[in-house]
Formats: sequence, C-alpha cells, structure tokens
Amino acid sequence: MKCPYCSNTDTRVIDSRLTDSNDAVRRRRMCEKCGKRFTTYERIETHPIAVIKKDNTRQPFDRNKILSGLIRACIKRNISTEVLRELVDDIENEIHNMPSNEIHSKDIGNLVLERLKNLDKVAYIRFASVYKQFDDIAQFTKELTKLKNKK
Repeated sequence: MKCPYCSNTDTRVIDSRLTDSNDAVRRRRMCEKCGKRFTTYERIETHPIAVIKKDNTRQPFDRNKILSGLIRACIKRNISTEVLRELVDDIENEIHNMPSNEIHSKDIGNLVLERLKNLDKVAYIRFASVYKQFDDIAQFTKELTKLKNKK
C-alpha cells in the first residue's frame, strides 16, 4: 500500500478490524518512511453497477460521490464522517442487492434523501436543494412544509 503523504510503498498494518456493518475490513497503517498514519478499507468486489444519468449516459457507480455529497450537506452539523460512511455502506448494499446492475441517478438521490430525512433535517434540506435543483424560495418552503407535516 502506497503512503498518501510521501508515496512510499513500505507501510505496515498496525490495526485491523471489521467495520460495524461487517462488510469491510478497516486497516490502520503507518508509513515506515514518514511515520504518518492512514486508514484503508478492504471490501469484497461485487458485480459492477452502472448509474444512468439524466442525459441517459452511463457511468460506473462511485460510492465516493455519495459520500462527498453527504459531507457537503452535513457541513457544520454534528454528524461524524464514520456515520456518513455507514450511511453510504447501507445505500451501497441496497443498490448491490437490487436485481438489476443499472440504477438511475435519481433513484440513488432518493435513497440518500430517505436516509438523511431520518438523520438530520437540515442536511436533508441542503441535499434536497441541490439534488432537486431548487431555484427559488417557494421550492424551499414547499419542501420544508412537507418535512414538517411528516413528523
């Protein structure tokens, strides 16, 4: 494994454990050259999933895109990155358990919204505003009203 800080290939594992969802092995590593520590995750390789975009193009599924969107939605919220990783694990598992090896990007967005609604309402609105492309206050108000009425 190559060190992300100095690119040295001489690293050693100092701790290994299963993730909470038992679908990956989390390894803490230390670079023998610079001494910095970093974490890697080892996952089972599954059948590739294609994401069908709005313009009908297809891209390979990338869990990091979901994670980065969640991180942006949760800025200055009291939600740890580990909780977000678990949420992405849950979404990824659901996608891999679907009968098809293709999924529409809007379906992925809906899976994210469904989980964010239960996790944090502010993060939900932030994500929804980008995902649903809000362009005026009325759309925010409508979404807030729906959220408030579903308590």
